[in-house]
Amino acid sequence: MAVAAAAVNQFQTITHVVGINTVGIYTAPTGYTGVVLLAQVTNTDSVTKTVSFGHRRSGTDTEIVKNLAIPASDTANLLPGKLVVETGDTLTMVGSTTSTLKVITSVLETSNL
Repeated sequence: MAVAAAAVNQFQTITHVVGINTVGIYTAPTGYTGVVLLAQVTNTDSVTKTVSFGHRRSGTDTEIVKNLAIPASDTANLLPGKLVVETGDTLTMVGSTTSTLKVITSVLETSNL
């Protein structure tokens, strides 16, 4: 009997409501490298809010955007290009509100095996 092979490439869509505490929204799994294709945040509130988006590796945080103002009922692109997220790396988010900032991220995971 043949054993099913793991997928070499997998697409992931991550959605998250951004809160006031920094959280990891995606961590590249063991054996995979993620290529972030899109990262957008929408402010569904009636007033401007801010958001920070970053990369964490081995406990070191690097800001990609910090305290970016998102006008009311508007959307911002957090990543103008692609970003490689190696095994164990995490994408982090924090906002100035608990429920009106929503992020969507598309990641292509590629097997390292």
